Amino acid sequence: MRTQSPPLRPTTETEVHIPIEGGTLEGLLAIPDRSDGLVIFVHGSGSSRNSPRNRFVAHQLQAAGLGTLLFDLLTPPEEAEDWVTLNRRFNIPLLADRLVEATHWAADQAGVEGRRIGFFGASTGAAAALVASTQPGGPVEAIVSRGGRPDLAGTALRKVTVPTLLIVGGDDWDVLQLNRNAMPNLRCKADLQLIPGATHLFEEPGALDQVSRLAGAWFRRHLLLDSTTRKTHVPFLTIP
Repeated sequence: MRTQSPPLRPTTETEVHIPIEGGTLEGLLAIPDRSDGLVIFVHGSGSSRNSPRNRFVAHQLQAAGLGTLLFDLLTPPEEAEDWVTLNRRFNIPLLADRLVEATHWAADQAGVEGRRIGFFGASTGAAAALVASTQPGGPVEAIVSRGGRPDLAGTALRKVTVPTLLIVGGDDWDVLQLNRNAMPNLRCKADLQLIPGATHLFEEPGALDQVSRLAGAWFRRHLLLDSTTRKTHVPFLTIP
């Protein structure tokens, strides 16, 4: 008779302060008792660590045994200034550098050492995740993009080597076309997944549940430390 694993206990999110040159980035770090990896979230323009959509996905990943880090890409003074100037939120190289700094910080935290790291990027944050993955010494092992703008990654797309999953709403016509155009430029293992009827913010009933399921399967497939488990087939519908 097969014994069932005990259910995962609710995971506590801890407020963290990530030091960077010239300031501090605020974040929320959660590490389940049985964690197979850490997923770092990279929000889109005008959003923050408190994005309700990213927090929903993060909680679903935590329940699946994955640690999560949600953090602000800008310091509080930068954020206040950027609401007026809009100079930083579309600066993909800057955001990618911030992601790299946060990733190296996270890798040194208690409970994270030795765990494989993935990036979950939304909108412009997906471009930052793709660019960051190509920088030397980056420890990222997998990327998931939700309604992302891979076109903003520019020539870095051809340098991405880690498995990348692009998730797009079926009714998000412009972004869907941008993702389809990006696929031939990705030289890594890549899939494009369509959520039928979903628009850019995935506000439709059940849309974020589908995003969470696909993201969780992708990350567990590529972040699990057990090589036998990592090779387990997870079915995906590839959209041409």
